Amino acid sequence: QVQLVESGGDLVQPGGSLRLSCAASGTISSIRAMGWYRQAPGKERELVAVMFKNGNTIYADSVKGRFTISRDNAKKTVYLQMNTLTHEDTAVYYCKMNIAAISDLYRDYWGKGTQVTVSS
Repeated sequence: QVQLVESGGDLVQPGGSLRLSCAASGTISSIRAMGWYRQAPGKERELVAVMFKNGNTIYADSVKGRFTISRDNAKKTVYLQMNTLTHEDTAVYYCKMNIAAISDLYRDYWGKGTQVTVSS
């Protein structure tokens, strides 16, 4: 059984910063991509950032230069450092990882999400 648990969501003022974390647990053999998505009220879930096992990254245009994704493979954890937050960043942030559990194929796993609210 593989589980992803996000943490770090909070209420923050515009211009502020937050750091999200997502840790994977369970009988994990290997993790390829680790990423963050978000879903604002009334909108579809969208990619925020993803980091591949080789260190390559992809960012949404809306967060480039403000957000930084990183990963700690030993801890099976992905982070999202978010700076200069704006109201438009308000959303539920979800972690997704492409994981091969022991004796299984690679599958996508999602966390349950963590709320980020940017408001004064």
